Amino acid sequence: MQPMKKSDFHYELPSKLIAQHPLPQRPASRLLVVDKNTGALRDSVFSQLPDFLESGDLLVFNDTRVIPARVFARKPTGGKVEVFIERILSDRTAKVMLKASKTPALGSELFFGDGNTPPKAVLTARQGMFWLLEWRGDETLLEYAQQHGHMPLPPYIQRPDDAQDKARYQTVYSRQSGAVAAPTAGLHFDDALLRQLQSRGIQCAFVTLHVGAGTFQPVKSEDIRQHRMHKEWLQVSQATCDKVNATRVAGKRVVAVGTTSVRCLETAAGASTDFEQSGLQPYSGDTDIFIYPGYRFKAVDALLTNFHLPESTLLMLVSAFAGKDLIDRAYRHAIGQRYRFFSYGDAMLLK
Repeated sequence: MQPMKKSDFHYELPSKLIAQHPLPQRPASRLLVVDKNTGALRDSVFSQLPDFLESGDLLVFNDTRVIPARVFARKPTGGKVEVFIERILSDRTAKVMLKASKTPALGSELFFGDGNTPPKAVLTARQGMFWLLEWRGDETLLEYAQQHGHMPLPPYIQRPDDAQDKARYQTVYSRQSGAVAAPTAGLHFDDALLRQLQSRGIQCAFVTLHVGAGTFQPVKSEDIRQHRMHKEWLQVSQATCDKVNATRVAGKRVVAVGTTSVRCLETAAGASTDFEQSGLQPYSGDTDIFIYPGYRFKAVDALLTNFHLPESTLLMLVSAFAGKDLIDRAYRHAIGQRYRFFSYGDAMLLK
């Protein structure tokens, strides 16, 4: 197989197809069903998802919860600084990105909020594009962000975040705070649809991957093999492994809800001792797995996913899963049929 180039994953998308707001009802999104074996494409709606699954299939959800990661501070001189929390390391430390008219110096203090004694933080180290921030407020940094932060909408949503985003840029099953971007395939599920799936014998399991800002990091090298992913923390529990292994033994499908669930399962499968014989084993730690065409999937049989940006690592992942030619055709179809793209957009089922 010839090495693939970044430009192989380019496509033209009319800007009007980039969803700027969620639909009033989560499962009202459209669903493009793509058959990997026959190449057939079928237009449907997300509320009909149960019709394309079978009793005994296992949906694997990422239960990470998005934190309001954009917080605002000021320098001692009064200059404004936007702080983007990339990863909370402890109650008192975080890895952050900064936006300011003039880059602060190492050791600088930042003041947050108002009042006579506003909480403050100190920039203690520089790590490439990231800073290490030491928080010195009375509450934890996460508590402060939950109270005063803004939801970190992706850059292609060209409006300020609003009150609706606090709920809608969050899955209904989110439990573990730590992501700075939503696992967007899960945004289409509401409680009623989850109950309907359960009533049809479709199983659920959960993994956790705290999505980082690196998910929006562009691939800069033309040879995609030279790209390096930012590390993200994930956890695959024993309970989830047991469900995945039982599903495989029963001959049913493991359906990843979103590319983050794929990366969890495939990272754990790659780290498992003798996966084919012994099955999936628990995993907790960082991953920088980069999946592109030529990758052999071990643990995932079907994938629910949104439509992804041109030349992105996520588009490369779905192309690896379903085949680049089929994904190219599916995207042309979706553009022709005016599907809504990206985080608040429509979905695909690759089965």
